[in-house]
This record gives sequence, structure tokens and C-alpha cells, in this order.
Amino acid sequence: MSDANVEDNGEDVADDFAGAATAQSVLTYLTKSIVEDPDAVEVGVNNSGERSTLEVSVAPGDMGRVIGKRGRVANAIRTVVRAAAVRDGAEVDVEFLD
Repeated sequence: MSDANVEDNGEDVADDFAGAATAQSVLTYLTKSIVEDPDAVEVGVNNSGERSTLEVSVAPGDMGRVIGKRGRVANAIRTVVRAAAVRDGAEVDVEFLD
């Protein structure tokens, strides 16, 4: 069997996320396109769980733009970013931080 079939330990999760750079790039691009202050956009990575979590923080006045009415914009961003991660063979969650 190849190493791809071996269950990942905690260290390998970070290596798997390195392969999902497309998801992080897509998330950064989409978020910066929506907000008024693109320089304030920060995307961090949290590898503590089974999946990697991309944590997005924006300027206080831009959070409403990113969330959208009833969370529709946020859900659309999550869908696109998850699709980008699948392209790289990874699973990610997106969390918007206040």
C-alpha cells in the first residue's frame, strides 16, 4: 500500500493543508473582493481538529458585507472554498471571526 492510504497523525495534517493552498488563496481573493478595506483581511489556519479550519478576520465595518443577509454570502464563500480544497485533495472549514 502507498503512504496515501496511511491514516494521518497530528503532524501530517499541516502537511496536507500545505497541499490546499488553493483553498486559502481563493478565500483570501474572495474576501478581499467583497470588503471595503482589503488590507485588513487576515486568513489564518487552525489544524487542531480532523479538518483544517481557515479563520478569516476583517475590519469591524466589513463583517456585515462578508456575512451577508441571513449568512448567504458567508455560505457561498464556504461552498466555493471547500470546492477549491477538494481540488487539492483536502477538507477545510471556514470560520469568520469577529
